[in-house]
Amino acid sequence: MTFHAYMLQCADGSYYVGHSDNLEQRIAQHQSGAIAGYTQSRLPVSLVWSQDFGSRDEALSAEQQIKGWSRKKKEALIAGDWDAIRQAARKSFDTGLRQAQPLLRTNGVEMKDNNPLPPVIVLVRPQLGENIGKAARAMLNFGLTEMRLVTPRDGWPNPDAGPAAAGADFILDKAEVFETLADAVADCAHVYATTVRKRGVTKPVVTPEEAAREIHTAQGRSAYVFGPERSGLETEDVAVARKILTVPINPEFGSLNLAQAVILCAYEWSKNADLAQPTVTDLGEPAPQVELEGMIEQLNTLLEKVGYFFPPDRAPATKLTLRNLLTKPGWNHLEVRTLRGVLSHLNRPRER
Repeated sequence: MTFHAYMLQCADGSYYVGHSDNLEQRIAQHQSGAIAGYTQSRLPVSLVWSQDFGSRDEALSAEQQIKGWSRKKKEALIAGDWDAIRQAARKSFDTGLRQAQPLLRTNGVEMKDNNPLPPVIVLVRPQLGENIGKAARAMLNFGLTEMRLVTPRDGWPNPDAGPAAAGADFILDKAEVFETLADAVADCAHVYATTVRKRGVTKPVVTPEEAAREIHTAQGRSAYVFGPERSGLETEDVAVARKILTVPINPEFGSLNLAQAVILCAYEWSKNADLAQPTVTDLGEPAPQVELEGMIEQLNTLLEKVGYFFPPDRAPATKLTLRNLLTKPGWNHLEVRTLRGVLSHLNRPRER
């Protein structure tokens, strides 16, 4: 059986990425508006790229990777320009995601395909578009790009979500809407309900750190499930999950907003996702001791000239304190030279 990853161009110029085991039928459904969600409100749509895979997991992996790509990179894929794709990857945020997500192998280019899929974020009956946007922003901060919504209160899309996403708009654009939580996690083998322990529900309870470790070694898809802002997940929602995820929190003030809850889980997952780290700043080679000694001697000479060491019997102790202070930070060569320049300037007669 053959599976396909595909990309559609919508009437508004945006792109939709999906996968299917029957490409012709799925494209026809998109074009007729039979599939509710993103493409239904952006007709007409046309197929601009597709690729065959030997398994559903491979097709799904390709879909998840491409969903996180920039527009420029998607258009390079449509054109088959793999040099441009590699250049775009080096210049965009997804440089780290290339290692965090399972990547496709195509046209002879091998692109890491053995990592487990990132977890999906499922928001159940979210109330405010602004909170959905903030959740998308929190997701992208730590490399998660797939959001699923279960019957959002104010419908979808929501005009308040985009501004709050602060640049994570493509996550909102690709968000899928479902009628039930069971439908939203139908392809997931590991479902974590983020809530306090519910009465009458006997399920394993894990922390965000424990859940993240499990997800990174798990076979199959995983999902973090979050409830509505006001009341959280209902007992019926938790019953769908495999485990309960609870954050260790101040028992006297246990209120987390939706984006905070999402970012806690996303951050723990990102620890083992090999995301790009901030550039390490070179602090400079530590100054040799002879330079420190010269700086200390210069300062002591200047302070003696102005009568700082008084009374005289306290001078040794004061000088020792200054020495400990000046040798503690681990000055580099430039810092020592700069401070000695300051001291030299202060020792000159003031200009009138």
